Amino acid sequence: MMRSIVRGGVAGAAGTTVLNAVTYADMALRGRPSSQTPAETVDRIAKDTGHPVPGAGDEHDNRLSGLGALSGIAVGCGIGVAVSLARGTGIRMPWWLGGVVTGVLAMAATDLPMARLGVSDPTSWSAKDWASDVVPHLLYGVTTYGIVASCDERP
Repeated sequence: MMRSIVRGGVAGAAGTTVLNAVTYADMALRGRPSSQTPAETVDRIAKDTGHPVPGAGDEHDNRLSGLGALSGIAVGCGIGVAVSLARGTGIRMPWWLGGVVTGVLAMAATDLPMARLGVSDPTSWSAKDWASDVVPHLLYGVTTYGIVASCDERP
């Protein structure tokens, strides 16, 4: 089981790196700003749980930015672990289907809390907004699931 956890964490970290690279490339190509929704989601969760992020002004904003990025890394690694553990129990899909399912899980893990907390409303997103979310998450999923599946022990 420990191997499966480590394998999933590593696969999720690789998938997260791909997701970030694709997102930053999109920002560079289109000249769009980075999303503030991860930081806003962290801020809302921290306040709602009675543990607001300390600081004021730039110091507070910088902490939120860092925590937002760290939450994305945690979700990416965590989904990788979950997928690896599921695969270890016998849930096996073709690489492409496993990649799509993994990407959808990661997207749901980030988009649902943000929508539930009122940070963003996906029903109001444009096609470009959806593409900016779907494409990196699908590439995350294919990378993460591909690594997990390729690490299966051979007889």
